[in-house]
This record gives sequence, C-alpha cells and structure tokens, in this order.
Amino acid sequence: MGISDRIEAFICELLKADDGWVELGRNELAGIFNCVPSQINYVIRTRFTPERGYAVQSRRGGGGYLKIRRMSESGLQQIEQLGNEVTAEQASDTVELLLECGAIDERSARLITAAVLDDRLKESKDAGSIRSSILRTMLKEAIMI
Repeated sequence: MGISDRIEAFICELLKADDGWVELGRNELAGIFNCVPSQINYVIRTRFTPERGYAVQSRRGGGGYLKIRRMSESGLQQIEQLGNEVTAEQASDTVELLLECGAIDERSARLITAAVLDDRLKESKDAGSIRSSILRTMLKEAIMI
C-alpha cells in the first residue's frame, strides 16, 4: 500500500469514528506519515472531492487546518439532480426540501436562499446558470451527514 493510500485510509477511519467530519492539522498529519505537507494536499485534492462525497475546507499557514466532511447521500442526490440552469422557484424548492428533511439547517437555508434569489441575478442573461453554480457550491458546503 502506497503512502497516498495509507493517508486516505487513515482519514477515512477518522471520519467513521467522528460522525462524518474531522479537523486535521496538515503539518501534524504529514508528521504522522513522515512525508511533506504537499503529499497531504495531493491526497485531499484527489481523493476527498465533492464528486466522491466530501466537502473540504482548508486554511494554510501556521494555524492552518483541514476540515473534511462526508456529505449525506440525500444531499448528494439532490445536488446531482440540479440542472445546468435553475430557476428561482427550483432553487427555493430545493432549499426547502433539504431543510425539511434535515440535510441543512435553517441558517444555511436562509443564506443559500438569499444568494440564489438575489435580485441582481434577474439582470443577467445567464441568471439560470449562475444560480445553478451558486446553489451547487453552497449546498456542497452545507449538506453534511
């Protein structure tokens, strides 16, 4: 098993033990595996992607961290069903559905709704595709197990 596989397996075990989310120090993790922090970056960038069901927040620097969260299946399915263009009504319905099933909390729902129903989007000829992009990005961050 290569180092990337070992790092991935280690993080996956932590995610299982910590209810689907974990916060790690990049340098500490590199120390555990006796590798450079860029190796950790590579594993995160290639194996913990939204397409594979993960949301990652990263901050570099001395106090840097990695937050990795496993997204819920219902949330992933909802995101995958979104088209390349989304109307304001579709966006609102999607957010409401995810709120009702508990995939997102009320605060997240309000923030997402404010972003995708912004009146300035009405002025754009590409409003549907912009709204879809914003909605996908925000939902990937908000929907967690």
